[in-house]
Amino acid sequence: MVHGQQAVGVLGTHVALIRRPTAVVALLLALAVPLAGCSDGSGPGEPAASPSATPSAPSAPSAAASSRPSTGTCRQLTYREAVAPVDDSEPVSCALEHTARTFAVDQLDAVVSGHLLAVDSDRVQQQVATRCPERLVEFLGGGLEAQRLSVLRAVWFTPTVEESDAGADWYRCDVIALAASEDLAPLTGRLQGILATAAGRERYGLCATAEPGTASFRRVICSGPHRWRAISVVDLPSGDYPGEATAREAGQTPCEDAGRDAADDPLSYRWGYEWPSSEQWAAGQTYGVCWVPA
Repeated sequence: MVHGQQAVGVLGTHVALIRRPTAVVALLLALAVPLAGCSDGSGPGEPAASPSATPSAPSAPSAAASSRPSTGTCRQLTYREAVAPVDDSEPVSCALEHTARTFAVDQLDAVVSGHLLAVDSDRVQQQVATRCPERLVEFLGGGLEAQRLSVLRAVWFTPTVEESDAGADWYRCDVIALAASEDLAPLTGRLQGILATAAGRERYGLCATAEPGTASFRRVICSGPHRWRAISVVDLPSGDYPGEATAREAGQTPCEDAGRDAADDPLSYRWGYEWPSSEQWAAGQTYGVCWVPA
């Protein structure tokens, strides 16, 4: 699970009146929330648990099985609590300060060939890790690029192994906003469809404290103090990681064009580009980000 950023390049020199990176920036995106681990502490790379025989139905629902979460509930979570695989915190009033809001609850699809998989198996966990981010894009509105250019991220929770054994078969998707690396921002107002509005994209946009590649560069929410902002996404071909050189080269022209389009003077402008590392690629981030001064 990766939480930090690793700079491996810096922005370069002036050519004519246009600032062009000669060695652009490859950074781990700290604001991309990592996949939640399994409830026994194993991660996505661990071998899947062996299918277990389908248990006989209990004579009456247990308390664990009946404690299904509800959509629209709010919680005051820390960053570490938000990226944990399970959560037993109590909801708070959404009128009060909160850092997580449940936008979807659904049933786990854990039966394969008549056998019930363990809730902490790779297959079940990957199912949730795929569905919650997909549903977040639908919930927030504005499309996939708008969500990638925001600090709004999906986190997800499943029952514990004991609760699953007792019959609990749900998963919960929450939305959080990252104020900075490992620091959650409070959520306020209506979130459904928020990124379909200019005000929502401005409030929850992805910004930075300084020029990408510099020592003081930190990713932050655009509603706070910032100097640079993310303005577009560079999609890379699906499949295996293309390699650093290919990922780097793919963003040069589109980010330069985006920087020129965003500038007041098309003859003097600055831009930056971040591309995914092989570790990020394996975690599902198959795109780069273009940056310009705010």
